[in-house]
Amino acid sequence: MIKFIWVLIQAAVLTYCSVLAARQLMHMLQLESYQLPGYWKSVRRNLQRTVLPPAAMAAAGTVPLLLGIPGQVCLILEAAVAFLLYRHGKQIKEKKPFVVTERVRRLMLILLILVGILELVLLANWRVLGYLLPAALAVLLDLAERLAEPMEKKINLQFVEDAKARLARQPDLIRIGITGSYGKTSTKVLLREILSVRYNVLATPGSFNTTMGVTRVIREQLMPAHQVFIAEMGARHPGDIAELVDLVHPSIGVVTSVGAQHLDTFGNIDTIRKTKYELIEGLPADGTAVFAKDGGICDELFAGCTLERKYQPGQLIRAEYIHWGPEGTRFNLVDVATGESRSVQTRLLGEHSISNLLLCCTVAASMGLTLEEIAAGVSRCRPVEHRLQLLDSGAGGVSIIDDAFNANPAGAAAALRVLKDFPGRRIIVTPGLVELGDQEEALNRELGRQMAQCVDVAILVGRKHTIPIAEGLREAGFEESRLHVVGSLDESSSLLSGMMQPGDVILYENDLPDNYSET
Repeated sequence: MIKFIWVLIQAAVLTYCSVLAARQLMHMLQLESYQLPGYWKSVRRNLQRTVLPPAAMAAAGTVPLLLGIPGQVCLILEAAVAFLLYRHGKQIKEKKPFVVTERVRRLMLILLILVGILELVLLANWRVLGYLLPAALAVLLDLAERLAEPMEKKINLQFVEDAKARLARQPDLIRIGITGSYGKTSTKVLLREILSVRYNVLATPGSFNTTMGVTRVIREQLMPAHQVFIAEMGARHPGDIAELVDLVHPSIGVVTSVGAQHLDTFGNIDTIRKTKYELIEGLPADGTAVFAKDGGICDELFAGCTLERKYQPGQLIRAEYIHWGPEGTRFNLVDVATGESRSVQTRLLGEHSISNLLLCCTVAASMGLTLEEIAAGVSRCRPVEHRLQLLDSGAGGVSIIDDAFNANPAGAAAALRVLKDFPGRRIIVTPGLVELGDQEEALNRELGRQMAQCVDVAILVGRKHTIPIAEGLREAGFEESRLHVVGSLDESSSLLSGMMQPGDVILYENDLPDNYSET
């Protein structure tokens, strides 16, 4: 009886400590939207944060046990290490913090039960293996997620059906879907500002662009007073956009871009093209499709679209005499049909931002807004946070351009062109591009070559991931004395504080997500 109670005590302590030690693993799973292929990629990229902590916990108890140290001491050692690792993990500065949602709680419970059963079996028969089990937490969390998946699908389906019912109760609601490889969030925010001149508009906040994210917004924020609902539609896998279209049933679809983004899950550009076009395929016959004018894939999709109501910037609304600088951007907004124009000014920067703005103006014009209303809406537009956002640095005479959110090849090139047009010494701080699959190294090397033509000082964040960027800079003849490689963003800030001069302009291009961070 005493032996059985001792087994129970060990199993309870080791199980609880295992769930504590799984925090970083759960965070990686959450960042990857509970998709196991992405989870394992994140685990492999971050072995020091995901696999080593539970392995260290297991070693703290197993090694002394093998050396003949009493089990009580071994249990205390393993528990102590688990607690210290848990506290250290909570102190790590995370860009997107781990959130203990209801789904996470359910997953924790399943993991607790799974580990508890295994611990009881192992401790009763092979005690050393019971103490060693936490080293396999990455695999155990995978198994727990697989066990949870049928229940999660059932719960999610109930939420989705409720969201559909809420939408059905508002038949006059104008529903707009926005998708693209990049530019979705910026376009959504700008379109909301312009349409708000005439309508009561609800747009999905932040980067809420998954089925469950949009479902949550509909269930929690959509009110009878809303006249327009704008849903950002993101995708990492084929079929993701079609699923969102089935939820929202938009009558207007906007495609901002099609390019090299999330190639690690899509595999190739053709798959991305087909997935983004799922939005247009889901529109009704009398729906409206609006495509970016990019001289590439969006133009091809526009040409192949069979809807009668299809538009690109320049057909209904165009911009003339565009000029940008430290004060922002000025241009004339022109109604193509009447030739009427309005002079507007905005804090938005760069070709890409103005292209997104014109895309929104085209949508507004297709909905019947007047040029006066559209110009009034443009005057209300502000840069979206971390997307070519011109900031006041607080340091005398220094300009900061914050383009730190989710950089992509086209957006990074556009940001570099903006930087090149600024006066003064031009400095870039960047960790480079991610989520580009097999093309990532080549595209980062090309980014380095582009940077060499546009910047005076390059600060690369991350000693391993930025190697191709440094190679591209050197290939383009960039002086070694103007190239700095640092290990973290904090280190780059220390470096900058010692070199900044009045008149400098600093571009922050991309900020690695937690599942890519080298620190």
